[in-house]
Amino acid sequence: MIRTENLTKQFGDLTAVEDLSIHVREGEVFGFLGPNGAGKTTTVRMLTSLISPTRGTATINGYRLGQQDTDIRRTVGILTETPGMYDNLSAEFNLMIFANLYEVKDPAGQVEKYLRMLGLWERRFDAAGTFSKGMKQKLAIARALLHEPRIIFLDEPTAGLDPEAALLVRDFIMELKKQGRTIFLCTHNLDEADRLCDRIGVFKTRLLVMDTPANLRSQLFGRKVVFHLANPQEAFTGLVKELPFVQDARMINGKLVVNLDNPEVCNPQIVRLLVGAGADIQFVGELRHSLEDVYLQYIRMQDGANEQN
Repeated sequence: MIRTENLTKQFGDLTAVEDLSIHVREGEVFGFLGPNGAGKTTTVRMLTSLISPTRGTATINGYRLGQQDTDIRRTVGILTETPGMYDNLSAEFNLMIFANLYEVKDPAGQVEKYLRMLGLWERRFDAAGTFSKGMKQKLAIARALLHEPRIIFLDEPTAGLDPEAALLVRDFIMELKKQGRTIFLCTHNLDEADRLCDRIGVFKTRLLVMDTPANLRSQLFGRKVVFHLANPQEAFTGLVKELPFVQDARMINGKLVVNLDNPEVCNPQIVRLLVGAGADIQFVGELRHSLEDVYLQYIRMQDGANEQN
């Protein structure tokens, strides 16, 4: 659905995006993570054909950037970090304006559909300027979806929202995914990205890494399984270390922590070995690094590389 090759944007001597090559699949929630000023919003503006790249190519839903820009704009929806609405106009009238601009076949029906879905129907006649930040954000999401785009770009969709409103937006994103929509999500909320995204790209002017959250954790930190034992003994550590697939094992605070690549396959064999040796296993869990750990590690690696250069 989205494919870029060496996409680059320069503003004078400043390079905002450099040689970005990605492929976002149909029906995927793709997280685009990076610090402020990394070039995420510039990337979104290029991919939605709001600004042109300095060099490189991109296709969005089969349309070529720079050649079929009108078609690209028709086929995508976009929620910017600071969505602008006509504050003196009603929520309903705001959406009717954009529904007509997109040449929606049933503008009134589409406006009602999304106002109801996002819990704003009862406030449809109220001026948008009287809405809370969360309500304005939901109104902006409705605006982005009126023309039923197959690709949706969301730039910080839950920024500044209270927990209840943020949950509604996250649930709505999952519903869009179930419908087969492709979602390009820029967010600073790493827990949100971990829960929502099929794959993520860590970005700071250049793409640093791209994979599933689980694979990125494994690549950086490996996988560690924790065996909680009622009768911890160092002898258990030695037994487990002898298994060919175990990379490391150590007793930490009465818990046996084992490093290995494929716990789903290997855990049963470890359990059988421990039980046979007399271990009383209370429960087994995986020591899970947060996506924040992964993100910060890659950003620090990039900063370190830049300092050396």
